[in-house]
Amino acid sequence: MPETPYLLAAVPVSAAVTWSLRALPFAALARLRASRTVHYLGTAMPAGVMVILAAYCLRDLDHTEPHRLLATALAVVATIGLHLWRRSALLSILGGTAIHVALVSTLFAN
Repeated sequence: MPETPYLLAAVPVSAAVTWSLRALPFAALARLRASRTVHYLGTAMPAGVMVILAAYCLRDLDHTEPHRLLATALAVVATIGLHLWRRSALLSILGGTAIHVALVSTLFAN
């Protein structure tokens, strides 16, 4: 086991490194806030993330099970509807997931 002076020195050093690593992104982004590129990414990224998430979730969809296809299609339609209605990514994701789980677990259970 390390000795006490080593431990007493390691704690402030690790705290300083942790604080610096957490503060670094804020310090770096402070100068970028006025950038047109960062503003564009802030408006375009949520839609891009949703498309990537949808593609990732649908990539392994088994086309041989019609009940799974129907449950997934209904959940995707519900997710799109929720997003168009409330414009909330969190509500869309959670609502679509809940609808899919509910459909697969109850109506379309084997």
